[in-house]
Amino acid sequence: MKQSDHFRENAENCAQLAERAADHPTYLRYKRMEDAWRSLADEQDWLDGETPPVAIAVT
Repeated sequence: MKQSDHFRENAENCAQLAERAADHPTYLRYKRMEDAWRSLADEQDWLDGETPPVAIAVT
């Protein structure tokens, strides 16, 4: 399994924990963790050459 897939599994676990959170601050904490894991997964895909770099708009 690719490392980015592991990161996405962690993100999904955080999403599930957020849904079961006892209070709003805990919910927000898990959602931030979910976002961070998804960002790491996207970056790992880029580092592995699976996604192209984002083009910079020239104006």
